[in-house]
Amino acid sequence: MPRMTAAAAAVEILKREGVTNAFGVPGAAINPFYRELKNVGGIAHTLARHVEGASHMAEGYTRAKAGNIGVCIGTSGPAGTDMITGLYSAIADSIPILCITGQAPVSKLHKEDFQAVDIASIAKPVTKAATTVLEAAQVPGVFQQAFHLMRSGRPGPVLIDLPIDVQLTEIEFDPETYEPLPVYKPQATRAQAEKALSFLLEAERPLIVAGGGIINADATDLLVEFAELTNIPVISTLMGWGTIPDDHELAAGMVGVQTAHRYGNATFLESDTVIGIGNRWANRHTGYNLDAYTAGRKFVHVDIEPTQLGKIFAPDYGIASDAKAALELFVAIAKEWKAEGKLPDFTAWAASAQDRKATLQRRTHFDNVPIKPQRVYEEMNKAFGPETRYVTTIGLSQIAAAQFLHVYKPRHWINCGQAGPLGWTIPAAIGAATADPETPVVALSGDYDFQFMIEELAVAAQHKVPYVHVLVNNAYLGLIRQAQGGLGINFEVNLEFENINTPEIGVYGVDHVKVAEGLGVKAIRVTDPEKLGEALEQAKKLAVEHQVPVVVEAILERITNIAMSKTVDMSDVTEFEDLATEPGHAPTAIKPLAV
Repeated sequence: MPRMTAAAAAVEILKREGVTNAFGVPGAAINPFYRELKNVGGIAHTLARHVEGASHMAEGYTRAKAGNIGVCIGTSGPAGTDMITGLYSAIADSIPILCITGQAPVSKLHKEDFQAVDIASIAKPVTKAATTVLEAAQVPGVFQQAFHLMRSGRPGPVLIDLPIDVQLTEIEFDPETYEPLPVYKPQATRAQAEKALSFLLEAERPLIVAGGGIINADATDLLVEFAELTNIPVISTLMGWGTIPDDHELAAGMVGVQTAHRYGNATFLESDTVIGIGNRWANRHTGYNLDAYTAGRKFVHVDIEPTQLGKIFAPDYGIASDAKAALELFVAIAKEWKAEGKLPDFTAWAASAQDRKATLQRRTHFDNVPIKPQRVYEEMNKAFGPETRYVTTIGLSQIAAAQFLHVYKPRHWINCGQAGPLGWTIPAAIGAATADPETPVVALSGDYDFQFMIEELAVAAQHKVPYVHVLVNNAYLGLIRQAQGGLGINFEVNLEFENINTPEIGVYGVDHVKVAEGLGVKAIRVTDPEKLGEALEQAKKLAVEHQVPVVVEAILERITNIAMSKTVDMSDVTEFEDLATEPGHAPTAIKPLAV
């Protein structure tokens, strides 16, 4: 039997589980593992500038390509606690990442050793499993189980904590005979699928709510096929955006209190039957007024996690199943029922959803200086085509992006939907661009998100990871300012100051162009809406030429309110801006405005 250190065995297992890339920061307690990364070879490593950044890179890497599992690595103590935010973001959105931390020697764990913390206990609430390995011989089994857990059932992250002496201990391990454990995913039965689809037989205005579980299951083609067979409009959740192309005749928009379309909410409120697949009924989708969301409708809910069924509200029928397994049955049954003439005709209902899509639009074309944010997304639609992969996190910038941008493919909207940590965008964009260098990546940040982990731009410069980063700057915590309005305050959300080194930008404070250039990337500042398109085109060219990120900073008007519900009720959304009343008001809308 071959003998090797436990750390070497761990690296061998990573390779055999399909890992080709890792993101991290070395340190004393994890150095033995890094030695084996070098000696064993076969895994490319990206050196982050912040360990939290490494965890978000791992998440972006996972999200960009089916089958990927991002790996983030850090030393003991603060490295592990820094990655907790990344683990939280991953588990919240059902994203598998593996976090590996170093640790003090086993004999010192109870002695308050330098940088020794019980990271497994800290990480347990935000992982599927978190383990400090106390016996070197257990390392292969712990890693094998980690990949099994990450892939089985509802996907999610795992943390493995490796004391330094455990890493260094030699064990017997034969990598040539290693095999991953079988993956477990619950599967709907034929009887369950027929029961679920029987709700369609009495429906007049059904909808499909397509969640991120469909993307996780790599089942978007099946979703589109099922929708086309039944002629049922599809509402995508924020995490499910891309399950059906935005320009498909059955794509009915998004629903919710923030990241929603006027036509999406209107169509949902007209529906009588809803089949949710791989979705959580998240509160930004349903709102807190569940009566408005559920009244007059019957619900079928399909989710891979049994405990999700009934968590937010009780469906009329629930199935614990992987989305792909359920959709395979739905497609087969729909084909049979269609051939038998059993399926109702929903043509008129589907057409009405498209009518709303062509009439209930928000205005994007404004010529104001400073720039109104809606114009930025209009110009992005012109500059970036259907192959674009967008990456963003939270704030008014993300909410407006969901209202105005267009997504045509799965995994082309990379967004941390539930946790929403500021600073996520830059490292997640690096991870996504590393996973799939052939697909153009466009990141989107507000100024505060951009400043949180701006140092990671140097990682992209060092490792030659090109992408375009659109930065919308109003020198405000815009979403928090808007939320404070309901409390009658505007407190500690204003970022304005006059930068003594860059007086020409006035009260916008931080000179993002200088900072970005100092970190080794290219940057362009735009103050005139007529120059936005030119700047975006130039950014695409510079990214290719220099193989680094290119930041396009749009200087926005200071105060903007983006459409959302003041009452967290999806039936009560406030429109703060003028609506589109003629085609020129929304020239890049997915459908020409019908007037």
